[in-house]
Amino acid sequence: MRASESITDFRRLTIPAAGAGAFLSESEADARGALRDTDNDKPFFAGRTTEISFGPFRLLPKQFLLLEGDSPVSIGSRALEILVALLERAGELVSKQELMARVWPDVFVEPANLTVHISALRRTLRDGRDGNRFIINVPGRGYSFVTSVQVFGQKPQ
Repeated sequence: MRASESITDFRRLTIPAAGAGAFLSESEADARGALRDTDNDKPFFAGRTTEISFGPFRLLPKQFLLLEGDSPVSIGSRALEILVALLERAGELVSKQELMARVWPDVFVEPANLTVHISALRRTLRDGRDGNRFIINVPGRGYSFVTSVQVFGQKPQ
């Protein structure tokens, strides 16, 4: 896919995982810019993506629902919002400040709140068990979703 092409021209997009220590350069991030809606401030997945798959999990963003196979996964709304933010920028480093601003807009919370919700998210995804590795931490900087992600969408109407 060329950087100039729109993601909405495709029914399915596969985002390759970055290695545990690999992050995108600025030019690579620009090439991936199609994953974000640059025309407005809305998250990319809002309103146009029907499903995001990774490992045994599927996220249905319109329903704000995480499934493992066909079974709903019990997960808190803050942890799910963190997951959505990380999936929107899979393979990229998302700073702690960005995550906190997204999950707790206009509210001051201690950074420990983010740590608690990331921990709950990792437990739910069984991150680090059975060969699963989804989220890595770059101490003092942020988090990255490192597993391959498949995005299934529909063309906007």
